[in-house]
Amino acid sequence: MPNGTVVSPWLRDSPGALLGLFRASTNGLTKSEAVRRSGLSRTAINQRLSLLLAARLLQPTDVGARTGGRPADRFHLNRDQGVILIADTGATGMRVALCDMVAAVLEEAYERIDITDGPAAVLSRVKRLFDEFLDRQGRTPSEVLGIGIDVPGPVDHDSGRVVSPPIMTGWHDFDISAYFRPHYECPVIVEKDVNAMAFGEHRLVHADTSDIVFVKLGTGVGTGLVIDGEIYRGADGAAGDVGHIPLEANATGTDAPVCRCGNLGCIEAYAGGWALVRDLKALGRPVDSIDDVIREALEGRQDATRLMRQAATIIGTAVSDLVNILNPRTIVIGGQLAAVQELLFAGVREVVYRRSLPLATRELRIVPSALDGRAGVHGLARLVTDEVYSVERINRLVGTLSQGVTPVA
Repeated sequence: MPNGTVVSPWLRDSPGALLGLFRASTNGLTKSEAVRRSGLSRTAINQRLSLLLAARLLQPTDVGARTGGRPADRFHLNRDQGVILIADTGATGMRVALCDMVAAVLEEAYERIDITDGPAAVLSRVKRLFDEFLDRQGRTPSEVLGIGIDVPGPVDHDSGRVVSPPIMTGWHDFDISAYFRPHYECPVIVEKDVNAMAFGEHRLVHADTSDIVFVKLGTGVGTGLVIDGEIYRGADGAAGDVGHIPLEANATGTDAPVCRCGNLGCIEAYAGGWALVRDLKALGRPVDSIDDVIREALEGRQDATRLMRQAATIIGTAVSDLVNILNPRTIVIGGQLAAVQELLFAGVREVVYRRSLPLATRELRIVPSALDGRAGVHGLARLVTDEVYSVERINRLVGTLSQGVTPVA
């Protein structure tokens, strides 16, 4: 929010919205700056600031002010008020983190998993890492103010449950939030993995761009959409699932393969990491994982490079459809297969620019992910802090403190 902006009366009247001004400022705000940016009077700022200080949501920057001296001129978000816990899970691995209240990662770990082991097995490992992090950081479960979990499957955003996931055996309709509820009294955000990745890339790397598409090329093929700065999930949370769009009949000159979702000829059944492993194995190459496929491609093995170029063409076709429909400013490509940039990106760009409208590609950028596999963690951390610090939650929290709090001078 730029200096001098006068916001709506609804926002000006809200302590929770005032906190948002402090969250948006990396160096804190003085009361004069808060007056200017909010449009509130100094008296109103003093009243709301007192409530936010009493709730330990803000802290004075001046250390002397904490010892009973003159109130500080500058205040900032209390990043140590609590912690948040994050688990970014994929088909074959997960990254788990503990973050402070400005979404900075304090500790993290990566573990190999098999998502088909089911929710009990995977989430118990997540919980174990959560407990270890809290113990090492000297924190208790009562200090956990929010949890974020993402999964490699379609998520009903309202219920936080996975719905008919193609690869997540045993996860359908499992209540992930309820698994953690006996241990932590806090909100639990459940999100589709590629949505979290898109949000992380947007907030940390492309914040100056209102619309981006994140394309994840890993075991499967998925896309996350950020429109007007917010995740676009569609009516039921299924938006952007391009991996299961069927190609035109015989588009590759071969019989349509069976996809893991049960349909024939899906994009993922040709271009997903699991499909490339399948096809290279069928050609007699010694591959058992996506890492093996990447190694073969980087070594210039003919079969691997041919299949990778075919995958780039197929992915470019799907992305071009999104470009024509959504007209995003930036396409970000991440996931394990993005490591083979030289083979993938040229093919994707060529197809996108050939099949998309000139106006839609005039300023389009197609770039690799800048967050080195941590886009999901960063996205989840910001989704959780946005929920914890939502206007409604903060107003409810400070509402109980509105009596008997003396405004700061």
